Amino acid sequence: MTGHPQHSVAHQHGASVEHTATHDHIAPDPSLSPADHWEQRYAGQERIWSGRVNTTLADVAGSFPPGTSIDLGCGEGADVLWLAEQGWQAHGLDISETAVDRARAEASARGLNNASFTATDLSTWQPEPGSADLVTASFFQSEVALDRMAILRRAAAGLRPGGHLVTISHAAPPSWADHHPAHMIDVRAEAEELARPAAEWAVEVAEERPRPADGPDGAPGEHLDAVVVLRRR
Repeated sequence: MTGHPQHSVAHQHGASVEHTATHDHIAPDPSLSPADHWEQRYAGQERIWSGRVNTTLADVAGSFPPGTSIDLGCGEGADVLWLAEQGWQAHGLDISETAVDRARAEASARGLNNASFTATDLSTWQPEPGSADLVTASFFQSEVALDRMAILRRAAAGLRPGGHLVTISHAAPPSWADHHPAHMIDVRAEAEELARPAAEWAVEVAEERPRPADGPDGAPGEHLDAVVVLRRR
């Protein structure tokens, strides 16, 4: 799945961008596969996300020395492109061919030869062991089937010692919304579950962070992000 303004429910798309105020959530068609769901969603609009890096990710990853990164559910690639601009060998994965094509086009337009993208179903994707210094998953939450924790654990297995896993998730609905289709994440439970076995992982961050945002009517509001940063020992 893919994607996100950063405010979607993220999807297997990682979301990497801030949600646009005009974006509406549409109930998924149960007859569609996850791949068809996300492909239909991306193909149905010229652009879904804002194209800006998620500010929480930038705050967290900005302190890490550049290396090799993998972004899960990269959507149209904003987080990957930002990491590439910071000097990372940045790779994005998303289930939607349309999203990946848009990300590649933007990387080419910016001359970012160190940003690459692959269209793949993360439910079957396997990382190369010890191949990454950073794995990111922004708003990796989905309104269609997604074995989120299994994918995060599998991706974390691709980290080198000293590498970081960063997840940024919806901890609460937007301040202007009574209901939100994404499953909300308990940040402490998330950190505890991902940091197993404890001998292999150090929890560096497990907290909720408010982030300013504009509501659909343009009025100022707020998102609450669940931020987890683990370091492989």
